[in-house]
Amino acid sequence: MRIDDEIQSTNFEDNYHKVVININYTAGWLSNHFRCHFDKHNLTQQQFNILRILRGQYPKPATINLLKERMIDKMSDASRIVDRLIQKELVSRCTNNKDRRAVDIRISELGLQTLAKMDADFKTREGLKDNLSEEEAAQLSDLLDKLRG
Repeated sequence: MRIDDEIQSTNFEDNYHKVVININYTAGWLSNHFRCHFDKHNLTQQQFNILRILRGQYPKPATINLLKERMIDKMSDASRIVDRLIQKELVSRCTNNKDRRAVDIRISELGLQTLAKMDADFKTREGLKDNLSEEEAAQLSDLLDKLRG
């Protein structure tokens, strides 16, 4: 559906204004669309993002700073998210051997199992392929890359 219809407005300054509104609206739409996938596993989108980063690092640990750098939502409080993941026993925290001031974060076996279940339950493309072809998805991704410069 067109953004004009979704927000019931055609009052845009220009197409640049319209695209910013459309991107923000679509980001919210995607978040809502995938929320049930995260809820089913008692995770937030930010917690899922950190688990994915840690799985990519596995078996090496990550520092909080590395997590902050690589997170999709840069405004997230990575330390607090890690604390919640520790409570759920999905990650562990230990002192860095080289720098005692730094803390290493490592995904646990339960964290790896949770991500494996999520991977088996749901594929991202399933939520998008009805509206976008593979080529259109690639083109949209390229345009978004271009927008960020």
